[in-house]
Amino acid sequence: MLDVRSHLKSLERSKLSRNNPNRPRVFSISGREWDLLDEVFAPVYSPSTSIALDLLGLAESNPEAAPSSFLEIGCGSGVIAVQAALSNRTTVAMDINRNAVENTRMNAERHGVTDRLTVLHSDLFDALDEDARFDRIFWSSNYVLAPADYSYGSVHERAYMDAGYRTHRRYLEQAVHHLTDTGSALLHFCERGNAAELARIAEQCGRELRVRSRRTVLEGTDLIEHALLEVVPVVSRRTRDDNRDRDSGQLARV
Repeated sequence: MLDVRSHLKSLERSKLSRNNPNRPRVFSISGREWDLLDEVFAPVYSPSTSIALDLLGLAESNPEAAPSSFLEIGCGSGVIAVQAALSNRTTVAMDINRNAVENTRMNAERHGVTDRLTVLHSDLFDALDEDARFDRIFWSSNYVLAPADYSYGSVHERAYMDAGYRTHRRYLEQAVHHLTDTGSALLHFCERGNAAELARIAEQCGRELRVRSRRTVLEGTDLIEHALLEVVPVVSRRTRDDNRDRDSGQLARV
């Protein structure tokens, strides 16, 4: 399992995807065709986008199950964001890769959802207004852990690995601050990542990671488990005691 977690293996996967002479300009997924620009993560070379669609229940548009607002971090070619918008969600999609931002806009236009899909160039939540709130926030993360001092050779590599898990730390810290009262912050993670390190960072951030669902898929010769995690703020013992005392007081007055 250590080999699949190697950032060197992910570097090779990025290079093969980026430089493949047969890299398509248009690809098919979820029964639709999608434009694909250079330097953008290509779902045709990795099952992660299809898995994310399945984990989110977006493999087919399903308006009845849709929360009213959806934010995707790291939108890539825009498949997930567009599928969310097709399910009548008011959707915002963001990416640090400018080509990905343009790619998502192209696919929003291709599938007729520009009226309810906003695309922003952003490093995580930086481009959002402080008071922006969503019913669901989702990031299919670059789950492979790279050394903290790694210097990215291209923006494409950022889709494959996270140096020192700095981006994961920021997501765990910040995502919950952009939720509605009943919203959920979700993270797509898998065995290519370092789950123990992610859990350590979550604890440092005062967050709990709850598994919403799992899928195991064959990736080349490797069986890899993927999981949809929910990021939940940990309620401190003092807060729990304060809430208990408040509730007890209210009951005493009834």
